[in-house]
Amino acid sequence: MPTFQNDSLTLAYEMHGEGPPILCIHGFASSGRVNWIETGWVETLTGAGYRVITLDNRGHGASDKPHDPELYYPQLMAGDALALLDHLGFEQAAVMGYSMGARIAAFLAYDHPERLPTAVFGGMGMNLVNGLADSNDIIAGLLAPSLDGLTHPTARQFRIFADHTRSDRQALAACMETSRLPMPRADVRRIEVPVLVAVGEADVMAGRPEELAQLLPHGEAFLIPRRDHMRATGDTKFKEAALAFLGRTFPAVSQT
Repeated sequence: MPTFQNDSLTLAYEMHGEGPPILCIHGFASSGRVNWIETGWVETLTGAGYRVITLDNRGHGASDKPHDPELYYPQLMAGDALALLDHLGFEQAAVMGYSMGARIAAFLAYDHPERLPTAVFGGMGMNLVNGLADSNDIIAGLLAPSLDGLTHPTARQFRIFADHTRSDRQALAACMETSRLPMPRADVRRIEVPVLVAVGEADVMAGRPEELAQLLPHGEAFLIPRRDHMRATGDTKFKEAALAFLGRTFPAVSQT
């Protein structure tokens, strides 16, 4: 995978297709490949005429994995995304994030609205503001010797996912400590770019999409039918809603 440097870290990315660029930022314990390629998002977006850039966040995938929690604040991770756009020479790109990636996208949209014509926040509703109540349980689950005796449902879910993606669990624990920093309500109200907020109907982790969309000056909510946090990622209805939104706010000529 190609790499670039930011904040003394080496970070990995991939690029697919031709057309207007969309930067895709994955969720916690995932990677660009797991979140966007294996779920069919890259195929969907390139087929619609977009150039897709997938980033492996610090602590994940093929990127460097520091164990210092001070290196995982969302503003720093948003800085990685901005540095990638600079590295590739894109003055503007749409941004799509899922879960933690949506939080990163929100901080990027707040700090650098001139770089984002539009954004999609998947798997992140009102908990962008309220935070994640299960963080300490997830950290404990990541650092536990094994799954044996791990009964907290969310912690167990993320531990299984981290093992599946062969992640550095100590890096993930450090990431969980600080990457879930809530965004102040007043800052959400200052995000000027159009945003689609898409959350699974059965997602108990993200918070309601309607509440977050109401705070955003140009927010739209989409409830992904019959999906929880994990199973909403590559959902067909989610893809249809995102393509329709992008077609209105960041159009591309279809290659199909």
